[in-house]
Amino acid sequence: MKHFTLTLLVLLGSVSFAQQALTETAFLSMVKQNHPLIKISDLQPKYGDAYLIKAKGGFDPKIAGTLNQKYFDGKQYYSVGDYGIKYPTWYGLTVKSGVESNRGTYLDPQAKTPSGGLFYGGIGANLGQGMLIDQRRADLWSAKINVQSSDEERRLQVNKLLYETGYAYWDWFLAFHAREILQDAYDVALERLIAVQQTAILGDRAFIDTVEAGLQVQQRLSLLRDAEANYKEKCNAQSTYLWSEKQEPLVLSETTQPTSQNDWIASAEIPFQADSLLNQHPYLKITSFKVDMLEIDRKLKADRLKPVVQLNYNILNEPVNYNPFSDLDITDYKWGFSIEMPLFLRKERGELKLASLKIEETQLNLVQLKAQLNLKINNARIDLANSIAQLEIYQRSVTDSKALLDAERNMFENGESSLFLINMRELNYIQSQLKYLEWQAKNKQIGYSLGFATATLF
Repeated sequence: MKHFTLTLLVLLGSVSFAQQALTETAFLSMVKQNHPLIKISDLQPKYGDAYLIKAKGGFDPKIAGTLNQKYFDGKQYYSVGDYGIKYPTWYGLTVKSGVESNRGTYLDPQAKTPSGGLFYGGIGANLGQGMLIDQRRADLWSAKINVQSSDEERRLQVNKLLYETGYAYWDWFLAFHAREILQDAYDVALERLIAVQQTAILGDRAFIDTVEAGLQVQQRLSLLRDAEANYKEKCNAQSTYLWSEKQEPLVLSETTQPTSQNDWIASAEIPFQADSLLNQHPYLKITSFKVDMLEIDRKLKADRLKPVVQLNYNILNEPVNYNPFSDLDITDYKWGFSIEMPLFLRKERGELKLASLKIEETQLNLVQLKAQLNLKINNARIDLANSIAQLEIYQRSVTDSKALLDAERNMFENGESSLFLINMRELNYIQSQLKYLEWQAKNKQIGYSLGFATATLF
């Protein structure tokens, strides 16, 4: 494992080995650059392109050749050869051309060809099933939709990762500054214990006050130990999002710290139209794309209710000097016609019904999904507005509890207060600080929740 400080120094262009502040922007930048899930999300559009190439392959020309010969008792019974190229087109037509070369003592007379072979060129057409849509065209339409869907899948993956990343950052922020607050509170309690012990020895204070002061030290030490353990856990969680360019995990150093409380900026409410955001939401677009692909499948199933009607027509000509178009006569041709259709169409009707039911189910899921997303967005906006109001309340609470604490300390120094009241004032001040800090982290996390619900983090 590599040490995170070195990476951070390179990013910030710093040469100092003092404590480094890892801002939210710098942290997100590192995640976007090197996190494995970002690399994986970048593969999604490539998957879509690969499926599109695969679907286009259904329209690739094909060359083919067959040769069948039979020899027995020193005789060539027959030699039958057919070599050509087929080119499937978009409209259910197959253009084909080739040459037949057949000979042999016992060859079927109708299969005989001139000594130079017999050229043919023509078309094969589906006049019933497969004329308007077939599997090749359905695959290509679906692949084109899948290209768009894969882009939205990438948006979803990155949006989710940034949401989790931002949430973890502000958990780390909360744990770090909570530890700092409780460390200061413990230091103050320890200094007071030493002072009370000294004054008690001099006879200026009752020894029972040392018990009160010692109890406060023990209680705050316990809180501090919990805070330190929680901070280490959040550091470990934070480190899981940090990776080097070589995809090696990085670890937060002990000298790295989050944004200071003074540099913290609240996530303010942003006015937007929920309907316009919902219409562009990746979840809804992906589901809509799914409906489109199901509709293509339904059309393919409906097409299979038609009879299979195939027509083949080929012009024939004997090549002269290897030129298949010399002395071409349109009266020389061969053609064929075939038709096939099940009598009851139970399989085809069942598949069509299933396809229609899938579309209906997905459309209903789309409506439900839209309602759920709308609920999440509205709840996140309510929570964000509440967090802003709570921040104002606790910011004032910190100021007021600090003023009361300072006044109580002055009274204590003048002998007009007690150690018990000082401890109560300090406890209120500590709780106010922790609550304000908690709402600072909550405000930013709710901002990420709103971004996650609207899919606007990326």
